[in-house]
Amino acid sequence: MMVLLRAAVLLSLFAVTPALAAGECLIDDPTGTPLNVRAEPNGAILTTLQNGASVAIIEERRLGTKRWLLVSLQGRQLGWIFGAYVVCPKAGDEVKAAPSQPAEQR
Repeated sequence: MMVLLRAAVLLSLFAVTPALAAGECLIDDPTGTPLNVRAEPNGAILTTLQNGASVAIIEERRLGTKRWLLVSLQGRQLGWIFGAYVVCPKAGDEVKAAPSQPAEQR
């Protein structure tokens, strides 16, 4: 299953789309490392997502002061990611190219 999830993530990174679908968000991890996808908030790591990957938010949860998001990719539920590393454009926002560097280097 991990192989299939990783393959889906890779395919989504190479897909060219003019804009995000409604409700879709982009991974924007300032550390420059892949973002961990977990079985539960702060739980075991299932897979990772690269910067620029497009995900849909299914659910939001707070764990203390941290925001966690249950996400899906191409209609398949993946798991939980740390909410601070996700950017969700608002209606009318221009979608720019996915980040290629950590935030502090942009």
